[in-house]
Amino acid sequence: VTAWGDDSTGERDDAPTGAGFVAIACSDSWDKSHSVGLRNDGTVVTWGDNSEGQRDDAPTGAGFVAIACGGAHSVGLRNDGTVVTWGDNSEGQRDDAPTGAGFVAIACGGAHSVGLRNDGTVVTWGDNSTGERDDAPTSAGFVAIA
Repeated sequence: VTAWGDDSTGERDDAPTGAGFVAIACSDSWDKSHSVGLRNDGTVVTWGDNSEGQRDDAPTGAGFVAIACGGAHSVGLRNDGTVVTWGDNSEGQRDDAPTGAGFVAIACGGAHSVGLRNDGTVVTWGDNSTGERDDAPTSAGFVAIA
């Protein structure tokens, strides 16, 4: 992993070394910057800011197939279709996360997250100050989210 830019909270110097990464996600926050890496063995590695538990609260163990970063929270998708969240919870980014299996994709915004279920329905949680949840589609048939 090669990181560049600001390093005020370890965005560069704390970046992991070694090979075997299959995905990297970076937060969109200028003041709580953190990153998450997904290794080919299904484990998650975090670096950067930790003021909201972006690093300390990160899950351990293997079995992850996807990762996403919000402003100060992150989401992981396990190979069993369940969603794991960590970091900031000021807008319900963790407490409002869906339970159960059946997810095939995840994405994050500043303080909200989106999950795609295997039936093509979209689930949203976290911040709703500008309709992130209320304006989400209710129909099925979706094949991707971003």
